[in-house]
Amino acid sequence: MLAVPVEDLVFVICTLVGGGLLLVSVLVDDVLGGILDALNIGFDIGGVSLMPLALAFVSMFGVGGLFATQVLDIHGGPAAVTGALFGAAGFAVAYLLFSVMRRSEGATPFSTNTLVGRDAFVGVGIPAGRYGSVLVKAEGQTHEFSATASQDIPAGSVVRITGTAGTGLIVALIREPSATGGTGATSEGGTDRG
Repeated sequence: MLAVPVEDLVFVICTLVGGGLLLVSVLVDDVLGGILDALNIGFDIGGVSLMPLALAFVSMFGVGGLFATQVLDIHGGPAAVTGALFGAAGFAVAYLLFSVMRRSEGATPFSTNTLVGRDAFVGVGIPAGRYGSVLVKAEGQTHEFSATASQDIPAGSVVRITGTAGTGLIVALIREPSATGGTGATSEGGTDRG
């Protein structure tokens, strides 16, 4: 029967458990992070979640301890110190990688709530209390949304977005289409039609 020293067993367990959980946390970070944020338990260091950093430390502590006992042939306290140095290096590397990844994330996309107060162009007429569609310029593009209003609004009109209804918008008439068919809406959130 092969006798495994207790310190080697501890280092192997740290390596396997820390590395496995680190992989899981990287793959499902958004899910776990969302749950922890909802429970108001999440901790972070400079915008990086504490969980992957701690797991990187534990995993690299195990790797460093195994390196010390198997390669350097040192045991006990000096092996633990070597493991701690490896763990600190793992912590630092994980922090750098996760902070770079966090900075490279795109901005959060706009939501319909951010459109309230902007002007829009009615593409499909809006019957009172029913849905039509409006065109809104946001994020450098023109987007089409379903929209409702308390009064009939003909196609080609300029409206102001006053609220949201699910994924649709609630609008109010600003200007009906002119006799020439163009509206010339030029407000910041509006569209140019002519």
